[in-house]
Amino acid sequence: MIMRWISAWALFVFSGSVWAISPYIQGTPVAGGNVQAAATAVEGKLKSGGFKVVGKYFPKDLAGYGVVVATDDAMLGEVASVGGVAVMGAAIRVGVKADGSVTYTNPDYWYRAYFRKSFDKREGAVKALQARLQSALGAGKGQGGDETAASLSNYRYMLGMERIDSSKSKLAEHGSFDEALKAVRDNLAKGAGSTAKVYEVVMPDRKLAVFGVAMSGADNSDGKWIKKIDMQENIAGLPYEIYVVDKAVGSPYGRFRIALAFPDVGMGQFMRISSLPNDIVETMSAVAGGDKKSDSW
Repeated sequence: MIMRWISAWALFVFSGSVWAISPYIQGTPVAGGNVQAAATAVEGKLKSGGFKVVGKYFPKDLAGYGVVVATDDAMLGEVASVGGVAVMGAAIRVGVKADGSVTYTNPDYWYRAYFRKSFDKREGAVKALQARLQSALGAGKGQGGDETAASLSNYRYMLGMERIDSSKSKLAEHGSFDEALKAVRDNLAKGAGSTAKVYEVVMPDRKLAVFGVAMSGADNSDGKWIKKIDMQENIAGLPYEIYVVDKAVGSPYGRFRIALAFPDVGMGQFMRISSLPNDIVETMSAVAGGDKKSDSW
């Protein structure tokens, strides 16, 4: 953690972009009672706001929590133009609770991490998306910790840890985009690695696709590991992604993806799930059609 504090201080001294940005924004609550009803209410708000709902997720072992996943046509165009691993930005995630609480992914946070050097040219589109989300879901306080704009542009949790484009994220390569897409679809359909599909977004003209993956195995159950690090209130950090870029299938490395989603978690909390990066690589490799191994936190 000392090295992380040093890195943060260096960013403060040498960067003008030091304001704190939270990963999630609190929305206006909907009627409570049960999480499915809350998710349905949020789905209605999103559709009324012009968004397309592509999936809903209620994690095993986490009663009372769910996620509604949507897309936005204008932002899909920006994601496609950036390409590569930025395809993860195709999904907008909204967390819901049985009591009616709503949180959603903050575009200003996530697209800085997805678009990196391309963010400045697309900042107007990101702000427009944020305004549409605020109109549909409300605009409360930030939640889930924070990072600086400068750190998000090439994010990693600590010195020496993986970034979004780490070679460790590549899981398999197939003969073509269509073959890679079929492999992921088929493996999710049969529950490879104790998984299931939450959503899929495919951009065939750009040979890009991203899937939300529900993990429910004994070693990687989403509901269990998110409780271990006490981050269930930030449920909009789920589900995990697997993506196809041309012929290659990849998934963001755990030490990058989990830290990006939950930046206020300390190293002690992360050590509670020290084996999870390895478990995720093995799980996503089963979905990708590979057999890659990883290491622990």
